[in-house]
Amino acid sequence: MDFQITPEESQLADSIARLVERSYSFEARREIIASRAGYSESVWQTMAEMGLMGLPFAEEDGGFGVGATGMTSVMEAFGKALLVEPYIATVALAGRLVAKLGDDSQKELILPGVIEGKVKLAFAGTEADSRYRLAQVATTAARDGDGWRLDGAKVVVTHAPMADWLVVSARTAGKPADAQGVSLFLVAADAPGVTCKSYRGVDGTRGGDVALAGVKVGAEALLGTEGGALPAIEEAVDFATLLQCSEAVGAMASANGDTLEYLKTRRQFGVPIGSFQALQHRMVEMTIYAEQARSITSLACARFDEAAAGALSASERMHFVSAAKVKIAQACRQVGQEAIQLHGGMGMSDELKVSHTFKRLTMIAQVCGDLDHHLERFAATDE
Repeated sequence: MDFQITPEESQLADSIARLVERSYSFEARREIIASRAGYSESVWQTMAEMGLMGLPFAEEDGGFGVGATGMTSVMEAFGKALLVEPYIATVALAGRLVAKLGDDSQKELILPGVIEGKVKLAFAGTEADSRYRLAQVATTAARDGDGWRLDGAKVVVTHAPMADWLVVSARTAGKPADAQGVSLFLVAADAPGVTCKSYRGVDGTRGGDVALAGVKVGAEALLGTEGGALPAIEEAVDFATLLQCSEAVGAMASANGDTLEYLKTRRQFGVPIGSFQALQHRMVEMTIYAEQARSITSLACARFDEAAAGALSASERMHFVSAAKVKIAQACRQVGQEAIQLHGGMGMSDELKVSHTFKRLTMIAQVCGDLDHHLERFAATDE
């Protein structure tokens, strides 16, 4: 299997690198994180002008039809720069659900704005006791005349504070944890009854807890078939998981590069500390973990694309995605912690990029399912 990136993907990665160099230096990122918005609108618009928003959407929806494999170079570039813009939330999660389940009018309402950078989305799918179980949905959607009434609460909704629209999972039948009965709804973020408690994560990204108190939406808000949204949710979360795995590969490359440079320049006993064999061994271990993470991510992305084309089952897709996330979680911990330790006390300093990289790697290891969750899912889908 050929995992080499195409010339087009290489050119796109180079364009993103130039964008980062021009507009997303480490100091610029710190200012963005500290800003009220929590992201850069100018960077977001530039990303849209580069066509990045349309990459994973089908050509008939105005996109380029790029699969998970084609997204790896883009996400690695994002990972190296530690971008905090709501890309995965808008494009890989909520946007993918609209593209997969929406009818023509719903797609026309949302997707052109997403691709042009005018509309930002968030997927409100996690609840206080869900613990990565996507079917654990207690939020309810009850018939209300010709429309629906939504009541419930969602927690840790990534990039909810900046979203224009929310894609909300709600139960229209059954009990919490039932696979059947989960539906999806398009809800305007400023709709009456919607409130969002905003906060900043340890890695600088914004999130929010979303409350839905008697939120009324029309019949046109329902995405797809009533009660049958869970398979699409699982597929979109798997796609987002792989994009985050690719992002982690880029962040690990940054951590390894920064650490190697520090070992070359930091001197002790009159020589660079990188000349000490014990530290060289640890640097090699970090490199091996990062390369293993890259390899399993490439394999999982290829298998995901095969599943999207109908060549693999959903269970097989989940198996490979969980395999990748397990290795990524292990590598995030190993590379992140070793990078901090090899920098010594300086590694904990907020003024050094490596400390921020460590925080992002730590968060990636947790979101969309942690190590334990994916080990269990890997075993359950073993055929």
